[in-house]
Amino acid sequence: MADQRVFVVDSEVTVLEAVGKTLGSLALEVTCFVQAKKCLERLRSEKCDLLVADVKISDMDGIEFVSNVRRHAPWVPVLAITDHDDVPTAVRAIKAGAVDIVEKPLDRSELAGKVMSILQENALTNTCVDSPLTPVETRVLKLVVGGKTNREMAYLLGRSVRTIEWHRANVMQKLGVDSLLGLIKRAAVLRIIHLNGEGEHE
Repeated sequence: MADQRVFVVDSEVTVLEAVGKTLGSLALEVTCFVQAKKCLERLRSEKCDLLVADVKISDMDGIEFVSNVRRHAPWVPVLAITDHDDVPTAVRAIKAGAVDIVEKPLDRSELAGKVMSILQENALTNTCVDSPLTPVETRVLKLVVGGKTNREMAYLLGRSVRTIEWHRANVMQKLGVDSLLGLIKRAAVLRIIHLNGEGEHE
């Protein structure tokens, strides 16, 4: 796991230091942020295998932050930190795209266990960390899952059929699949789309 990189966001420096120390003991490369906006900027240009984020941060609504991460870096899983017994916030975080929740006061063993579990699962399924989909490719992917033909997508996006075919081929290459079924499964695993139909109309 030495090559795994984790971003941590928390406005409370004491919590940030505790999380950083715990994850550092796991031989992970840890980068800490007190501002969510700074983290988003780095996510656009740097490799990140997991984001651990408090939903109560000073410069941005925490749930909005999780949603932004899922929209701009859908290949990065998010472990959200919530207050103890704050069920409504925990539910909102999961709905926004967090893969799991850890409660304050933090239990270091629980935190370490969840982080390692997420990283191991992500390592097995995520082949596109270094090849993020462009906004157009993400839209094409959602339309493909929604059952649209290349001609229908060309009309909806105002592009030529050949351009749509090119985008579709790029999506499949980036996700490491060679069939429509494989494409749907991989996109669902990475939570780029939702098989219940929510993602097709975003």
